[in-house]
Amino acid sequence: MKALIQRVSSCSVTIDNKVVANIQKGLLVLVGFEDADNNEDLIWLKSKIANLRIFGDENEVMNLSLKEVGGDMIIVSQFTLHANTKKGNRPSYIKAAKAEVAIPLYEAFITQMETELGKKVQTGKFGADMKVALLNDGPVTIIIDTKNKE
Repeated sequence: MKALIQRVSSCSVTIDNKVVANIQKGLLVLVGFEDADNNEDLIWLKSKIANLRIFGDENEVMNLSLKEVGGDMIIVSQFTLHANTKKGNRPSYIKAAKAEVAIPLYEAFITQMETELGKKVQTGKFGADMKVALLNDGPVTIIIDTKNKE
């Protein structure tokens, strides 16, 4: 699994001109799955993201997690995180999981994240053409790959 995490002041997801997700202070999590991903990856990633200390404390030092600041989250499926650009100029997505593998992982990740945070997580729609609008706060953008836990 790969995730791109962005700390946001605001974020929304629009599908077919309808806003389906909208948050203020929190995280936008773009997540991509590959065939080798499993429940162990989900558990590790949801814990890592929920506890990332990337929000400012009283001294404006990044020392607080999303859980500690009571922020919200939007999770969006993003198969292009597995783009391979080694050859030519057209990315290959051969490592990205097909829908029959990725959808159950995506749904399980959302459920596990909601349990970890103790609140509802907003989402996009798997496979939809989404318009994601965000105001990156910082900017803070972090990439996490469960296959590289060092």
